[in-house]
Amino acid sequence: MSNKSYKKVDASRVSISQLMQPSHSNFGGKIHGGYILNLMDQIAFACASKHSETYCVTASVDTVDFLNPIEIGELVTMKASVNFVGNTSMVVGIRVESENIQTGAIKHCNSSYFTMVAKDENGDSKKVPGLILNDKNEVKRFLKAIKRMETKKQRQNEFDSEDFSHIDYLPLLEKYKVKIELPDQSN
Repeated sequence: MSNKSYKKVDASRVSISQLMQPSHSNFGGKIHGGYILNLMDQIAFACASKHSETYCVTASVDTVDFLNPIEIGELVTMKASVNFVGNTSMVVGIRVESENIQTGAIKHCNSSYFTMVAKDENGDSKKVPGLILNDKNEVKRFLKAIKRMETKKQRQNEFDSEDFSHIDYLPLLEKYKVKIELPDQSN
């Protein structure tokens, strides 16, 4: 690959800010999580499309933990960057913060990882440029993405295998708030 086949992380970084309005709230008076997810999907699309220079679709969303509620009237800022690239996919890391515009207090509301796949005009997956990592944080984010993928694959292999037996895991379940009432525990 030539150097032109690689892009710096900064080349596709995207940031958006939006004032949270009453129409974005849930029944509890906080900003609806689904609304925030929709904005996150939009910024992930923009970031991935900017990197790949093509249309992208969301393949998966990993780790959406809502850490702090967002209030009506706060300014929400989302920052997205490509943390990892595969052959046709990219992992876009998104950080969501809210700011009380009267006090200036900023809260970290969540961070998440969207896997986006580049598509050509026929809807087929398309190769994406490589990534140039310029600092330790970018290297760390790339490595963390690899580790998340390995962990996910390991979990899938463990629980989706033909020889999986829930019997092996029953002692693990004893410390959880669950009752096992299976008619036949050999299945």
